Amino acid sequence: MGISGSIMTYVIVWWLVLFCLLPIGVRSQLEDGDIAPGTEPGAPVQTGLMRKAMWATVIAFVVWGAMFLTVNYVLMAPRP
Repeated sequence: MGISGSIMTYVIVWWLVLFCLLPIGVRSQLEDGDIAPGTEPGAPVQTGLMRKAMWATVIAFVVWGAMFLTVNYVLMAPRP
């Protein structure tokens, strides 16, 4: 896997992991009991986006590392 393929793979894995983490731990204004006037009651109070982005970076690096090792060390290559 070349440098451009590695970067593309990491970016795709990072976005997938981030989208999986986004709904975790989010509380709506309705659940919190504090609805701001003029807003949707289902709008999130605090998303924790920075923390989720950091976790996405760590998890994506682990997943990408496993993929990188699998491809580069011929753990999954076809037999000649």
